[in-house]
Amino acid sequence: MKYLKRIQWLLMAFCLTVTPVLQSCDDDDDGYSIGDFTPPLWATVRLTGNAFYLDCDVWGTLWPVNVDLDWYKPVEGQRVITTFNPLWDDYEGYDHAVKLLGLQNVLTKEVETLTPDNVEAYGNDPVLIFKGDMSISGGYLNILFLQNVPASTKHRISLVRSEKSDEQVDEEGYIVLQLRYNDYDDLTGRRAYGAVSFNLASLDITEETKGIKVKLNSEKNGDVEVTFDRQEQGERSSMKGGFDLSMMKLK
Repeated sequence: MKYLKRIQWLLMAFCLTVTPVLQSCDDDDDGYSIGDFTPPLWATVRLTGNAFYLDCDVWGTLWPVNVDLDWYKPVEGQRVITTFNPLWDDYEGYDHAVKLLGLQNVLTKEVETLTPDNVEAYGNDPVLIFKGDMSISGGYLNILFLQNVPASTKHRISLVRSEKSDEQVDEEGYIVLQLRYNDYDDLTGRRAYGAVSFNLASLDITEETKGIKVKLNSEKNGDVEVTFDRQEQGERSSMKGGFDLSMMKLK
């Protein structure tokens, strides 16, 4: 498997609507069946009265019809990874009615400001991200990575922007961000999936913005730069396989 060098994915704010990804256990062309299910997908929790729905980056708004969701405590704006069985389209004002098959909360954070006073707190330790596991969709930068699980201290992962205005946008017109990781020298050598989703709403994206560049310290390739081009168009990525975030220790 190739490790992260330089990967390019589309900027959600400027992409076209695409056809949803669907896996199926049969060839029923007349609609959805109980065997239809999606791969893991990114979504955002939205509250409505005493209930909630999901705003999925690929499928749009999803109304869960499950009657066994009392265990889940929804929070407005919480990012999740979900899989579901689609049941009906255009359901009472929502794009789809679905039966949720899996729902995992993901650490959800904002873009922060890097200053001389907090640079040590953010750290710059290496992080292991596989090619394709960093994407922009739904207005968020989404990252899956293999965490070197700590014994006790949660690691800190942050997306930061320089406080200096002349460093916020480069000469090509890209907004420049840094992915910072602090492992606090607490490493066990055991690996587990970690996930984080950064809200990009605070960025000043204009008609002149060419895209976003994210600089990071790759565990395999050292200092690298990941570019998300505004001009690129194509299908939004979906994840393959399952991801267990239960061992994640992240803040």
